[in-house]
Order: sequence, then structure tokens, then C-alpha cells
Amino acid sequence: MKFLYRLIILAALCLPIDVACQKQPIPDEKEKEEEKTMPVEDLVVFYEANPKVFASSAALSAISERLPEIKKLGTTILWLMPINRLGSLKSVGSPYCVRDYKAVNPSYGTNEDLKSLVTKAHSMGMKVVMDWVANHTSWDNAWITEHPEWYTQENGVIISPKGTNWADVADLNYDNKDMRAAMTDAMIYWIKEIGIDGYRCDAVDYVPVDYWTEAIAAIRKTKSDAIMLAESSDMKYFNAGFDYAYGWPYQNALKGLFGNGNIDAFYTKVNSEQASLPEGKHLMRFITNHDQASENAPSSVYGSVSASIAAHVITSFIGEYPLIYSSQEIGYSKPLNFFNVNVMDWDSNKSVTESYQKIMAAALESNGARYGKPVLSTIGKCVCIWWKNGPKGLLVLVNTSNTTLTAKIPMERAGEKMKDLLTGEETSVPSVVEIGPYQYKIWYKQ
Repeated sequence: MKFLYRLIILAALCLPIDVACQKQPIPDEKEKEEEKTMPVEDLVVFYEANPKVFASSAALSAISERLPEIKKLGTTILWLMPINRLGSLKSVGSPYCVRDYKAVNPSYGTNEDLKSLVTKAHSMGMKVVMDWVANHTSWDNAWITEHPEWYTQENGVIISPKGTNWADVADLNYDNKDMRAAMTDAMIYWIKEIGIDGYRCDAVDYVPVDYWTEAIAAIRKTKSDAIMLAESSDMKYFNAGFDYAYGWPYQNALKGLFGNGNIDAFYTKVNSEQASLPEGKHLMRFITNHDQASENAPSSVYGSVSASIAAHVITSFIGEYPLIYSSQEIGYSKPLNFFNVNVMDWDSNKSVTESYQKIMAAALESNGARYGKPVLSTIGKCVCIWWKNGPKGLLVLVNTSNTTLTAKIPMERAGEKMKDLLTGEETSVPSVVEIGPYQYKIWYKQ
């Protein structure tokens, strides 16, 4: 009887446990819970347009005509290098020598040409930012004669920016409140008059941080979502209101990687730079820009045109936001001094252009897989990038060497059904892949 009683008591005690256990999700259901896709920010792609490579005159109209091709590169933000009227006194041809902050360079076009360009870009889903030169003006800027106190002076003489060789420009005095107000007013002018979306701010390190805080706050009273890009990798500018900063440490590490550098050391730099970012702030990463292209073409920096394209693939998929500098998409192989007019033949290297179009189309299509941080693996001389967002996945493999390699795909990825974004074919990721010099593979699981 005692034995029977014990069995009854045991059954009563177990009953709630059994019922409760039945309510727990079975393993497959639990896995589905973990596979929920998280929302991600849209990929941002910058395109830096140097007017002097588009046309020797009426450059704004020439850029406008080329907008469909610029869009094909995945561009979401079109950055126009300085389009203000330039100075001639002591000039060396630099577009960063501004004579009039509220006038378009007549060799580029008119206000109407600029407005037409911006309107067309907007209709195609692109935003437009102007390059802004706040640290200095040309020597024949009207401010010099009208307000000499707005400039830095030594012994009563206006000087060029200290510590530079920029003899073609005069340094502005940010201790003067009236000058600050005039500068901010000029920035707001283009937003109101033309409808631009923000600014890439030149030489921000030479201008007091508190001015940027003040100016950005004023700009956003006119346009709350104004885009602000700082030409600096110093994170303090995010506190001033900038949205984007330059990824200089990344690019320096990338150049080293293609100079027989260590991939793990490259990853360390990437992760360190990423970890320092405040929430909601981003880096613009690049393989070149107008300053660097003036000294060396990307093909010289990375070893060949193919190597530079491979470097761009890494830049477009490793995280943060890529930049394409006008001329990069045709693999222009000579230094490109932005002081001079040098009109590109956009059809000169169609295979390179098509490669860029495919890479950026793949980057945009696979955007949904980017969430959190990528898993970075080293496979010999190959960079391997894996993104996962719920059921979605993105696997990128890039050979950083000039030799053909046999690369073993990470075991957990091999055999997965994915889409080859370069060919459009559905395929199983191979366990081992032969990858040619500077070749790359991009697979996407939706």
C-alpha cells in the first residue's frame, strides 16, 4: 500500500512538470526564434565627383549627364568637390581656394545648373553634399578688404595657415564672431537656395571644434537631416554633430595588407577602429581619394588595377561605408592632379567599370545580411568575411596576393546553398576553392 501511495504521489508531482515541458519550444522552434532577421541600416556609398575630370567647361552639366552611370556604382551620396568661385591672386589652381562662398565657379556652370544637377540626383535616389572650405579663403576674397579682422594676422599682416605650405590661401580668424556667423550663413545659403543635403568639410582639424558644434546646430535648424562628413579620423568630431568621418587608419592598414602585410594585423586595426565608433556614427572607407590620387594612382598603391579592385571589394564588404573617387571606376593608372583639368574617357576601360558595377550591385543586394560585426577569418593570403543576420548570410573571399591559391572554406559555410552575386547562379559553396591572383568571390544566402 505504501508503495502504491508513493507511486500516486510521484505521478502527481511529475504531472505539472510534464505539462510544463510540453510547452517548451522544441529544438527546431527555438532555432527559428534565433533566426529572426534584425533590421539593418541601408548601405551608404559615397561618390566623389571632381568636376575637372568631367569637362573642361560646363562641368556641372557634364556630371548631371553622367548621373545614370554614377548611380550604377551604387551611389547614395554624391560629393561634389568645391564648386565655389575660385581666387586668382597667388592661385595655383586649387579648388580649395575660395573667392566667393555664395557663387558657383563660372567655368563649371551656374546656380541653375547646380540646382538642375541636385534635382536630378534627388529624383534618382541620391543625396548631394558640397565640399566646404571653412579654414581659409583666396587672397582676392572680398572679405579681405571688407573685413581684414576676420583673418589671422601677425604684426598687422594677414598670413597663410600656419604649419602648411598653402601660400595660395589666407587663414581665417575663428576668434571673430562676425566671421563665424558669415561662414555659417554661407553654408545655410546653399541648402536654402539649391536644396543640397549637407557638406563634406575640408581640413576640419584646422577649425575650432566649438565652431563646428555651433554651425551644425544652426544648419540642422534649417535642414534637420543634413549630412555632415568630416575630413578627419578624430572621433571628437562626432560629438560636434558630424555623421561621418574618414577611415584613415583603415586605409593605411589596407595599403600595408597589399604590401605583403599580415591579414590578422589588418583585422586588428579594422576591429579597433570600429570599436571606437559612437553608436549611430560611421566611417567613410576608401582605397583612394582626390589627395592620394594626385600623388599615386590606385594601381601603383596596391600593385595593379586588379589589386586595387580587390582592395575595393574588401572596403565595400568589411563594414562601414565605401567611397569611389571619380576615375577609380575606369582604373585610371596615372596620378591625377586635381588642380588641373584632365577629362576622363569613361569608356576607356569598360571591363573595370563593369567590375565596379557588379561589386556595388552585390554590396547593395546583400545589405540585409549585415548586422552587428562580421566574422573575419584568415585563409592563407585570403581575406574571408562572413556576415549573418537571421537566416541571411554573406560570405566574401578575396585573394590579396598575385598568385593563384587553393583556399579551404570555413567548415560551417561549406556546402551551404547560396547565390553567387557575381554570376547570379544559385550554388553550393565549395569546401575548397581555387582563387586566382586578386580574385574575389561573393556569396549571399537570403
